[in-house]
Amino acid sequence: MPTDTKRVRGPEVSQSPSLFLCKNAVKKSTAANDARVDGRQRGQVDVRSVFVRCGLISQAKGSAYIEAGNTKLICCVYGPRETERKDETDMKSGRLITDMRFAPFSCRERGSWIQGSDEKDLSLMLLESLRPGVCLQKYPRSQIEVNVMVLENDGAVLAHAVTCASMALADAGIEMYDLVLGCSIRQEGATYLIDPTLLEENGYNLASGSRENLGSLTVAFLPSLNQISGLQSDGEMGEDTLTGDVRTCIEGCFKLYPVIQQALSKAVRRKAPPSES
Repeated sequence: MPTDTKRVRGPEVSQSPSLFLCKNAVKKSTAANDARVDGRQRGQVDVRSVFVRCGLISQAKGSAYIEAGNTKLICCVYGPRETERKDETDMKSGRLITDMRFAPFSCRERGSWIQGSDEKDLSLMLLESLRPGVCLQKYPRSQIEVNVMVLENDGAVLAHAVTCASMALADAGIEMYDLVLGCSIRQEGATYLIDPTLLEENGYNLASGSRENLGSLTVAFLPSLNQISGLQSDGEMGEDTLTGDVRTCIEGCFKLYPVIQQALSKAVRRKAPPSES
């Protein structure tokens, strides 16, 4: 069988260079100090710097790209188009379909293109977070497809996927009640880490070794309506701690809101026809 001599094929199994970092340095950096790995402070609403842009993919009805630290995602929206399922529920209201996948090179260990169980769970959580913000009754007998691809996973992928998908829906001209913004938090005892990195998500309080009030929380929030559209929690946290973390995530969403508004305004100006002088 002839081979393609012009293409340089990579190894079947590859590893990220971050695997070869000194483990002792990683443990020291993730200890319970005031400063975090990237210089942010513990116990403060200090989200990562975000770069966002809309309208990158011309083949899609709407698209968006978001970069928060080393976490990078891109989203494409197709539709509304005629639905494939002809049942009574789809006749009066449209259907929202979400698909979230990780690129094979997005994680430390190379993955496959086949969607796994974790990706299916994330797709379902993304659907539940976006559905309350979309006016599906405006699109009867139609379906709207939202495809999210994680290009690099460095923590809080679900929260940033919600924000990226909401921007792509707005860029596609889909009628929405409000934008949907996401924010994640990692609780470690008496302190918390807002917008955690991958090492912070997988680690724990190394100083005390205590697992009390240890867990993570992701909130999807409608800022203009001041309503929560989705909430996903893992771990064991007390009622007071969980309530405080929800309020902290809401505050983090409000910090992202002006950046998202500015990016959408720039996308609208780019698409607007030139004015006649």
